Amino acid sequence: MLKAFRNLMPKEEEFFDLFLKHALIVVEGAEALQGVMRGGDQVEHFSRIVMEKEDEADHITAQVMTAVRRSFITPFDRSDIQALIQSLDDAIDQMKKTVKSVALFEMTEFDPSMAAMSDAIAEAARLTAQAVSLLNAVGANATKLSQIAEQVTMIEGRADDLHEEGLKKLFHAHRDGNAMSYVIGAEVWGNLERVMDRLEDVANEISAIVVENV
Repeated sequence: MLKAFRNLMPKEEEFFDLFLKHALIVVEGAEALQGVMRGGDQVEHFSRIVMEKEDEADHITAQVMTAVRRSFITPFDRSDIQALIQSLDDAIDQMKKTVKSVALFEMTEFDPSMAAMSDAIAEAARLTAQAVSLLNAVGANATKLSQIAEQVTMIEGRADDLHEEGLKKLFHAHRDGNAMSYVIGAEVWGNLERVMDRLEDVANEISAIVVENV
C-alpha cells in the first residue's frame, strides 16, 4: 500500500523535466516572435504559433503547481519552484500579448530594430533554457549558471538600448505626422521590452536558486 502511494507522488526528476519542457516552449515562442517581427505574409502564421505555445506552457505550469502541492520533498524550496515556473510563464504570456497587439493593429511591417529586439529575445530565451537544463545539478553547475544569468542581463541591457533608440526614431518619424502610428509603434515596443524583462526575471530566479542551494 505504501509503495503504491509513493508511486503516485511526483518525483524530483519530474520537476526538472517540466521546467525544461516549459523553457523549450519559451524558446519556440521566442523564435516564432522573430518570425512575426520579420513581417510580410507570414505574420499571422507565426503569431498563431506563439498563441499555441502559450497554451502549451499554461498546461505545464498547471502541472508544476499540482506537483508542488502533492510533493512531500521538492528539489528546491516550494516558493522558488513557483517563482521559477511563474517567471517562465510570464515570459511566454508577454509574447502572446505582443502578437495580440500586432493582430489588433493589423501590422505586417516592422522597423528593423524591432526585428533586432526579437533576435535579442530569442538569444536570451535560448540561454534561459540552457540554464534550466543545468538546474538538476545546481552545485556542480553553479559557476555556469551564474555566467548564463550575467549573459542574459547583458542582453537585456542591449535590448534596453534598442528600445530607447527605437522609440526616439519613432517619435522623430511621426512628431509632425500621424500620432496614431506613434502610439501603435510604442505599444509594440513596450510589449517587446516587457518580454525581455520577463526573461531577465527568469535569470534572476535562477540566480536566487543558485545562491540558496550552493
